[in-house]
Order: sequence, then C-alpha cells, then structure tokens
Amino acid sequence: MRQRAAIVRAFGLRPDVLLMDEPFSALDEFTRESLQDQLLELWGEGSTTVLFVTHNIAEAVRLSDTVVVMAAGPGRIVESVDIGLPRPRGQQVFAERGFHEYEDLIREKLRGAWRSPDAA
Repeated sequence: MRQRAAIVRAFGLRPDVLLMDEPFSALDEFTRESLQDQLLELWGEGSTTVLFVTHNIAEAVRLSDTVVVMAAGPGRIVESVDIGLPRPRGQQVFAERGFHEYEDLIREKLRGAWRSPDAA
C-alpha cells in the first residue's frame, strides 16, 4: 500500500520528470504486475517523463519506450533499445511474441555488456 500511495502522490504533483529507482523490487510478482498496471494507467493520463531504473528485464520491456542497457566498471551506457510494442500494455502483453523477442534481445545485450574483457 505504501508503494501505491507513493506513486499516486508523485504523479499527483504533476512533475515534468519522475525518477523511479527500483520501486517494485521488494514485491512479489503479482503485486508487482498490479502496480505496473496502475503506473501505466497514471502515466497514460499525464505527460510526465519517467526514468525507471530496474534490474527486471520483463518490467523494463513492459514499461519502457526505450531501454538503456548499462555496464559496470565504471557505469556506462552500452546500448539503447527502442521498444516498439503498442500501448496500452496491459497483462496481455506477456503473451505476445514481440514482448519475448525484446526480452531476449535485452538479455543478450546485457550479457555482452557485463562480459569481462578477458572472456571476449
């Protein structure tokens, strides 16, 4: 409930940009998906730009227009993937072939980004 209230409160301020750093990371899968639905609904009602940080690939694909893949040591951007899935993206998106193709693509980019130079 705290996460829901925090999200509604943040969007209620109608910011131009909203930073969300792993807001759903401590939640179980069903609660996470429910909050994603609510976030998408609130987001669709306004014009706020959301910078959403997550380690969950499915979450990144579902919520994003663009996924930025980063690598460590030092932290750097290595790839930007535009997500061409239609909106709105409700629960049905999980059954779509394109959704899983984006998941696979981003997973591949992450593996490449985190591979040590010695392993290449």
